[in-house]
Amino acid sequence: MAGRHVLAIDQGTTSTRCIVFDRTARFVSVAQVEHRQFHPRPGWVEHDPAEIWANVGRVVPEALRRAGLSLDDVAALGIANQRETVVAWHRRTGAPLDRAVVWQDVRTADRVERLAADGLADRVRERCGLPLAPYFAGPRMSWLLDAHPGARAAAARGELLLGTMESWLVWNLTGGPSGGRHLTDVTNASRTMLVDLETLDWDDELLAALDVPRAALPEIRPTMDRHGTAVAVAPGVPITAALGDQQAALFGQTCFAPGEAKCTFGTGAFLLLTTGERPAASTHGLITTPAYQLAGRPPVYALEGSIAVAGALVQWFRDNLGLIRSAPEIETLARTVEDNGGCYVVPAFAGLFAPHWRSDARGVVVGLTGYITKGHLARAVLEATAWQTREVVDAMLADSGLALAELKVDGGMTADHLLMQTVADVLGVPVARPMVAETVSLGAAYAAGLAAGLWPDPEVLRRHWHRAGEWLPARSREWREEGYADWQRAVERSLGWVREGRPR
Repeated sequence: MAGRHVLAIDQGTTSTRCIVFDRTARFVSVAQVEHRQFHPRPGWVEHDPAEIWANVGRVVPEALRRAGLSLDDVAALGIANQRETVVAWHRRTGAPLDRAVVWQDVRTADRVERLAADGLADRVRERCGLPLAPYFAGPRMSWLLDAHPGARAAAARGELLLGTMESWLVWNLTGGPSGGRHLTDVTNASRTMLVDLETLDWDDELLAALDVPRAALPEIRPTMDRHGTAVAVAPGVPITAALGDQQAALFGQTCFAPGEAKCTFGTGAFLLLTTGERPAASTHGLITTPAYQLAGRPPVYALEGSIAVAGALVQWFRDNLGLIRSAPEIETLARTVEDNGGCYVVPAFAGLFAPHWRSDARGVVVGLTGYITKGHLARAVLEATAWQTREVVDAMLADSGLALAELKVDGGMTADHLLMQTVADVLGVPVARPMVAETVSLGAAYAAGLAAGLWPDPEVLRRHWHRAGEWLPARSREWREEGYADWQRAVERSLGWVREGRPR
């Protein structure tokens, strides 16, 4: 093997970056470029695929330059990406059909409602492990084909290609119109509502129901595999991993065994629990998803729970209420009181995600008395993220039959020590934060290096994972269960607020 470093491309919602890691999984250098966000109509969110591809061409050589390395020093390249964002492009020219439709976009809500009326929800849940929702990529693919005359016929002939962001990048990296490879991995393919979880192949019945031609779709490959060799941007470097960003974070946190879990606390929160080599069906509002797959090995599955509002609640507290000037100040304010004073905040700004999936819910503040101060409100805001985490963890354990010994955490909110302590208290298990905060990029690097033989097996990667912080439960079981019961009563009061015929 010529190189001893790995390149990780993290193609995210707001930016694209490249991080260089060495053989000990040490962070060496980074380069990052933001891309534009387009909002042509209310609820529509778009990106320019050509701009993102151009940014990849900027960040990769810049990261190498900052590291003082050349391509000869690189063993492999891995890609992590925003998962449900969809691109359509012309095979012959490489030109995008339109802007990418981003995972936050809700333009397909009416389309999904029609599919639900046709009785598709149960089939999607049974075969894909997903709720029938506009959050996923398949309806966006169908929308793009309908929005452009002739696009559907071109897709059926294989002249127009569809994919998520890693497919777009791999195709361009491996030659684009001159022989680029049209691939996706099991983690990204599973977010389309078009893949059978058991076979990990496109499902003909669902393709027909959503009206997406198979000829336009990428070949589904294991997460860790030889996806091709780059001829652009990083010529000669093998592309050996591609995976969705949250699965990348799970892998970067070395959650390889059943019962190991991570939660990324950002604007929202994403919690994944590894369940093993058989998919665990959820009856508690969770997503069943592939966690990763090594070529020649069975896939490993996970349960996923998405929390819509976590850090966004702190931003609301800062920007809309003006009670703090910066996000970190909320911890200082919350520490001015000993508890929440009986106050709870349920941040159902646009409904509740897992495990409720209630679009009719709206945010509530309950338990207000003349005793409540802004300090109590600050503590209730932080506790809202902790209690939502507890809801998802309880659902995961009920679905999987597993026990949770520890929760690994990452994301911007982990800088708030009071929040992390509260999460440990409400779960009753230790909470651990890793030394390397860039777990998405690290997961892409781990996966790529493992597939390229830089590391012999996943257990070696565990030795590279180092704990930077740990919070142990400090509250009694009685405190935890009483508080959780009060939280559940607060959630009940948020439900059913939006009635038919009223503005959402």
